[in-house]
Amino acid sequence: MIGSALVERLLSQGHDVRAMDIKPMSQWWRQFDRAENWDLSDCRSLGEVQEAVRGADWVFDLAEHMGGISFIESNRVDCAESIEIGINMLRESARAGIQRFFFSSSACIYPTHVQGSTHAIGLKESDAWPARPEDGYGFSKLYMEELCRNYREDRGLETRVARYHNIYSPYGSWNDGKEKSPAALCRKVAEAKCSGSGTIEIWGDGEQRRSYCYIEDCLDGTLRLMASDFHDPLNIGSDRLVSVNELVSIIEGIAGVSLKRSYDTTAAQGVRGRNSDNTLCRQVLDWEPQTPLEDGLRNLYYWIEAQVLRALVTK
Repeated sequence: MIGSALVERLLSQGHDVRAMDIKPMSQWWRQFDRAENWDLSDCRSLGEVQEAVRGADWVFDLAEHMGGISFIESNRVDCAESIEIGINMLRESARAGIQRFFFSSSACIYPTHVQGSTHAIGLKESDAWPARPEDGYGFSKLYMEELCRNYREDRGLETRVARYHNIYSPYGSWNDGKEKSPAALCRKVAEAKCSGSGTIEIWGDGEQRRSYCYIEDCLDGTLRLMASDFHDPLNIGSDRLVSVNELVSIIEGIAGVSLKRSYDTTAAQGVRGRNSDNTLCRQVLDWEPQTPLEDGLRNLYYWIEAQVLRALVTK
């Protein structure tokens, strides 16, 4: 999802782009003919990474085995083993003399014990230590953050690290078990609307809170960070905190429906509250995310509703 949007943005700016994915091309959400597209590319393979970075100026490492909260809680080993991708990318980028290397980290690196309240305060970059990240996925991201610093200090590789906070967008997982809460809830609302069921199931009590960052803001922040001289990890996320119940209400308003809600309190929920503190982001980049949640969700919902309708037609 983020990768395809980044390819589109870089192409629009006149860059030559090499896009890699482990999936066959038929499963890519989007592809752009002007890019050099490599499918079935496994970044766990040292030889493939060597070829991938050859001749490049900038490298963006967005590769990760991950998904929504249910997926990462059920696949901790697979998520943690994504470290192998990052190590290969860093090592070969340094050997190839890459000018700048970007690593996409996550808010999941923050200690879980400071996220136990629905009245979450914003997480500052300095809150990462003492460390107690989420198992598997969060730990792998924190490890890679430190390795980026080591490669910068020991090998002279200019690294940039963004801690993404719940990026959402059309053209991504929405029904394969890897979707995150905005896509999952848009799908559930669309399915209820199209079927006329009038009900929606929500995981947890609906009071768990998050902030959500739209893809265009994610790209703006990423490219500003890459062009900056700032070396340390930086939050890229909205600081507008909303509950899952509030998120559902916004989506219902976009869809023009009002649904009866049932709550599955045994389902995966993650931490109770997670928000981004953008103080450092504003200082470093003179910027912060601009897209209102309602506008971003409108784009996401209409795209997912179209997928739901298409799936119903093909049954």
